[in-house]
Amino acid sequence: MREAILSIDGLSKTYASGFSALKNISLEIRRGEIFALLGPNGAGKTTLISIVCGIVNASTGTVTVDGQDIRRNFRAARSRIGLVPQELTTDAFETVWNTVSFSRGLFGKPPDPAHIEQVLRDLSLWEKRDSQLRTLSGGMKRRVLIAKALSHQPTLLFLDEPTAGVDVTLRQEMWALVRSLRASGVTVILTTHYIDEAEQMADRIGIISKGEIILVEDKAELMRKLGTKQLTLHLAQPMERLPEALGSYALQLGGDGSELVYTYDARTERSGISRLLQDLEAAGIDFKDLETRQSSLEDIFVTLVRDTDPP
Repeated sequence: MREAILSIDGLSKTYASGFSALKNISLEIRRGEIFALLGPNGAGKTTLISIVCGIVNASTGTVTVDGQDIRRNFRAARSRIGLVPQELTTDAFETVWNTVSFSRGLFGKPPDPAHIEQVLRDLSLWEKRDSQLRTLSGGMKRRVLIAKALSHQPTLLFLDEPTAGVDVTLRQEMWALVRSLRASGVTVILTTHYIDEAEQMADRIGIISKGEIILVEDKAELMRKLGTKQLTLHLAQPMERLPEALGSYALQLGGDGSELVYTYDARTERSGISRLLQDLEAAGIDFKDLETRQSSLEDIFVTLVRDTDPP
């Protein structure tokens, strides 16, 4: 197993009002992976990121970034982190080049025009380097935020809802950039409401709900463990009700009686499909087509979060 670049141990955050935003979170992020943190609004995602980045102090627990404690060695730990926040907070009258170069200087790094140029080119910002930020589109401004986060060459990059409000083309370009960053050795932690992106991009998935991590799993293993499959049979003749002989199967009629839907556990090796098809034939039920569908990460996520809600 790869070494951890980020170690979180027993992390809790309780505000003066008594609100408990995080509850005893322990988590390790592996060097060089893409880790997706999913959770509904108010689950604690942004609070967790803020503590790791040293913006908010934890009530209890420790955070170590690349071997540096975020509280005892703040400057050393923070210099290893790049953060792309949700909010488009930029100096409207500054140029792209100056904004990104200044951000590098904030971390005590010497000027490196070649690195700044490469970052801007990778983000398709090179042609806009002399433009004031106020003249840029929302998507371009978000690219500038990513460029700022990469200006000091961090080893750990947080992307907090990085593609919110951008078009499909830009989203695809950004995810190509994320892949290239991972290939260059940067560890990426992202939060997103686009669960399909997490399913496509992440190596591991963490789900947070009500300030607690309720699951951390390799994406493929999560899909294998919790995924279900559906077999949909398109019937030759519509049915009003299911025959009693098929009562032992988890069957549902759909499509105004023209579809028969069989839901089964993807974990089991023997799904019973062959036996079902034999019993359908014995019952005189013909079908003209069939299709299968496996549950998506979104289905799994909704199920897990719903299961943590009080009855």
